[in-house]
Amino acid sequence: MDHRRVLLAVSGGIAAYKVPELVRALRADGHEVRCVLTRSAAEFVSPLALQTLSGSRVRAELFDAEQEGEIDHIALADWADLVVVAPATAHVLARMAHGLADDLVTTLLLATRAPVLVAPAMNVNMWAHPATRANVESLRGRGVLFVGPASGPLACGWEGEGRMAEPAEIAASVRLALGPASLAGRRVVVTAGGTREPLDTVRALTNRSSGKMGFAVAAEAARRGAEVVLVAGPGGLATPAGVRRLDVETALEMREAVFAELPRADALVMAAAVADFRPAERAEHKIKKEDLPEDAAPTLALVRNPDILAEASRRPGRGVVVGFAAESRDVLAAAQRKLERKGCDLLVANDVSRADAGFDSDSNAVSFVWPGGDVEELPLLSKSEVAARLWDRVEKLLGSGA
Repeated sequence: MDHRRVLLAVSGGIAAYKVPELVRALRADGHEVRCVLTRSAAEFVSPLALQTLSGSRVRAELFDAEQEGEIDHIALADWADLVVVAPATAHVLARMAHGLADDLVTTLLLATRAPVLVAPAMNVNMWAHPATRANVESLRGRGVLFVGPASGPLACGWEGEGRMAEPAEIAASVRLALGPASLAGRRVVVTAGGTREPLDTVRALTNRSSGKMGFAVAAEAARRGAEVVLVAGPGGLATPAGVRRLDVETALEMREAVFAELPRADALVMAAAVADFRPAERAEHKIKKEDLPEDAAPTLALVRNPDILAEASRRPGRGVVVGFAAESRDVLAAAQRKLERKGCDLLVANDVSRADAGFDSDSNAVSFVWPGGDVEELPLLSKSEVAARLWDRVEKLLGSGA
């Protein structure tokens, strides 16, 4: 890829101690890096260290006569091909969302026309707060890119979502953000999340899928320039920037949405956990135990749901079709059997019994299973990185006319 100009904006969080490593990674990729700091960022990372590693003067003050005389802050905003905010504290996200320009960093962010990539880092409760969620949703809606946060132990003693993405992951996101629009002109359909099959007006059969993997796949395709349709089961995840979202509940609704979009799609990625069965009948009202004989339970009759993946794979003239297999034992053997049954071009298998991967996790350990028996096992990665590697493979399939 072309070597580009990256403006790295650092805010005042403990995760700033990782920024020198990020500067090293960006320089190793050949990028020219300049750093700007909020007033509090210098409490966590040395400006001299960043200046030494980046090879450029570090700026922290909006009104600095010497520095403004060399290069004014508007020129610096124009200089950047990409602005990276790492770490991005809750306070900085709020100021960005509301368009404030009360210091050098926020003024640059308001003035730049370059894409912006944000790596949030904060306490788990701050990340989950409705105000922060609203700010993030607002920024995503304006096209701001996000990497992380990850889950794990936090400096404050809490554990959960809020850790800044690792420098290597941020550097990989920079490569993608600055890379060519490799899927421009392509139209893709992605399914995500679980389905919900109603038993009565209150209860339903469902599964533990959070939709995070499918949403990451959709976000990555949009980042690469594709026109993306995301068919999403029930869940509260924010729609990725640039993605058209269709919300469904049941497997039948998902099938209808997928096949309405499939004729115009170059690729279909079925990351959703679609229910294999649904109740044969849905009760008109809530089933109450007092309406049954004592100690009795209702008998539940099930019928099969349509196999969307297999049906899509058999469609004449279809594009590339990718399936997912969530397995808990004999993962590769089960995935290879599923690939043969479904007839898709690639199957992504993951072991959902692992505590650090699978359902509701921000990371995943998957294997790409190919027709003919070839298997490519990946290490534990963030779901966004898994999505990136998946699209690398799908792009090759698209290029080969598979």
